[in-house]
Amino acid sequence: MSANNKVRIGGGEWRSRMVTFPDLPGLRPTPDRVRQTLFNWLGQDLESLACLDLFSGTGVMGFEALSRGAQQVVMVEKAVPAYKSLQQNKQQLNADTAQILNMDAVQFLAKNQLVFDVIFLDPPYNQGWLAKLLPTLSSHLSSEGVIYAEAEFAIEDDDHWQVIKHGKAGNVFYHLLKSRHEST
Repeated sequence: MSANNKVRIGGGEWRSRMVTFPDLPGLRPTPDRVRQTLFNWLGQDLESLACLDLFSGTGVMGFEALSRGAQQVVMVEKAVPAYKSLQQNKQQLNADTAQILNMDAVQFLAKNQLVFDVIFLDPPYNQGWLAKLLPTLSSHLSSEGVIYAEAEFAIEDDDHWQVIKHGKAGNVFYHLLKSRHEST
């Protein structure tokens, strides 16, 4: 893997450790400054939180959450090369509490009974994933849970979601969303 296929964890126990990932079309690690902003929004310490990294890709969001004390992180990745890379990074970091699943995001959500405090959602662009998934995600969130979503466009408030924070870096729009409905 080339130097371009590494991304640094920005804080916590594994601060400055590198996560490696394969060359795959559409695989885009969240930029350092965007992750720094996100973890400022969430609070630097994620102790006792359960997180879901849907479309895990490089895994940097999930590993960063674990590094910052998250109790549990479930990482879901369909692409086999990325999944294998996630397994290698888990082993190198001794990230025993990371649960890494090689499966489709929709199938995972259909079978999942867990609720999460933070869902990281960075799906492939231009495939309509946010429109497909956002209507179903409130049932996977704790009552105070939030979704961090990246997209190729700005997400607007609607009947289901309130955008509580947002930003833009280059062509990436990033958002922190809160459900307008209590989860059950």
